[in-house]
Amino acid sequence: MKVLLINGSARPKGNTQRALEEVAGALNAAGVETEIAWIGAKAIHGCTACGTCGRRGDNKCVFADDVCNELIQKAGEADGLVIGSPVYYAGMNGSLVSLLDRMFYAGGSLFRFKPAAGIAVARRAGTTLTADQIDKYFQINCMPLVSSTYWLVAHGREPGQVHADAEGMYTMRTLGTNMAWLLKCIEAGEAAGIPAPELEPNKPWTHFVREDLLA
Repeated sequence: MKVLLINGSARPKGNTQRALEEVAGALNAAGVETEIAWIGAKAIHGCTACGTCGRRGDNKCVFADDVCNELIQKAGEADGLVIGSPVYYAGMNGSLVSLLDRMFYAGGSLFRFKPAAGIAVARRAGTTLTADQIDKYFQINCMPLVSSTYWLVAHGREPGQVHADAEGMYTMRTLGTNMAWLLKCIEAGEAAGIPAPELEPNKPWTHFVREDLLA
């Protein structure tokens, strides 16, 4: 089993990376392989809703000059997913938003039913909003959310300070342990003949528009 952890910070060795390393350490201790992927500091395309990925059906974004398609492939091959972000104005790093919009629009079908968690790191406030923002990608994609003993947040400003947040580090380790347990439960279920559920065909699309008022 393998879990992909995505560092959504522009800083490769900051507090977001350190928090993800704590999660990864607990996963490794439970026998689960991990990879931490960094989104980089270069510009990442936002989704333009061109629909090309849907028409092609190849789980790839039409913009092929950044990390999006590489991370779609890595996440598709992994058994679980953890995404971490620093807090920018009470939300995710803008580059991470652009990345996740495209990853889930183009490759979301590859991630369904894989356990996932979003973590946030900040000096002070905005962490719970950011973690919840990440989790919403999982919630609309049939991905079980993995919990811990507190919101999945940790605090620190300068690189390495997050390590002094003892409760935050405990929360991250517990997250890793819980994710490993859930992955093993899913594996045992599949071995016992309990596959992931199948979605109903032809999902209805309900729009809150009165067609009679458009005439």
